[in-house]
Amino acid sequence: MVVFAGQGDARRSMALLWRGAKSQEVRTSPGPKPGLSVDAIVDAAIAVADEEGMAALSMRAVGERLGRTAMALYTYVPGKSELVDLMYDRVLVELPTDYGDAADWREGVTAWAHDCWAFYLRHPWVLQVSQARPVLGPNEYVVLETVVRILNGTGLPAATLRRVVGTLFHFVRGIASTAAEARQAAAATGMSDDDRWFTRSPLLAEVAPDFADRFPMLTRMESEGAFRNEDESVPYLEQEAKETFTAGLGVILDGIEAARSRAGLTAATG
Repeated sequence: MVVFAGQGDARRSMALLWRGAKSQEVRTSPGPKPGLSVDAIVDAAIAVADEEGMAALSMRAVGERLGRTAMALYTYVPGKSELVDLMYDRVLVELPTDYGDAADWREGVTAWAHDCWAFYLRHPWVLQVSQARPVLGPNEYVVLETVVRILNGTGLPAATLRRVVGTLFHFVRGIASTAAEARQAAAATGMSDDDRWFTRSPLLAEVAPDFADRFPMLTRMESEGAFRNEDESVPYLEQEAKETFTAGLGVILDGIEAARSRAGLTAATG
């Protein structure tokens, strides 16, 4: 399920996203003094998405959690589209912003990536909000500013830095999405990772007796233990995703080092 942000009323969404501390009770239509607030509605919506998934999100579901009707919510939030924007930006406030000395960019990026990984697994519905259309909210910009500040220590030119930031975001979100889906798979299918694997993999010898000849590189990797995970107590797919995340992040960081070397940048620049 993919959800596209920014589908609601642009002016109302942006006003709600960027509302100041003095306007926590923003209303979108005339009425009596409110007994709710935008923040309370957004927090309730995040709780629904955390517990039941994005598919369960509706104005009615949020209203029920607050003991109100869906219609009562429209006084504060125009509709579900605007609510998704607010939810997405609001939950991003959980991500840390201080990663110490900006000159130690490699350590900073590593810590930032692991924080994002943990954040996505706490709130897997966030991964369903497409990055094709940014929300343009304040916390979204804070997250972006944070990682750019860390990577500024690399000394790379702005155009290159922009692409590196994009690569990191797509990498972390992509692998975290696999890990989140791995956690959801057993409940959704009624079969654990191990059961699925041991049910299907033995059939390869039956349906593809020439497997080793057709796929010699994969066979060699298997014989050398490439597909055995380090921690067998964790479901296979989730552990696979985590190990891929760790290894892939190291490769990306090495690539940034190589880009700096090609640009003639020295350790003194970060």
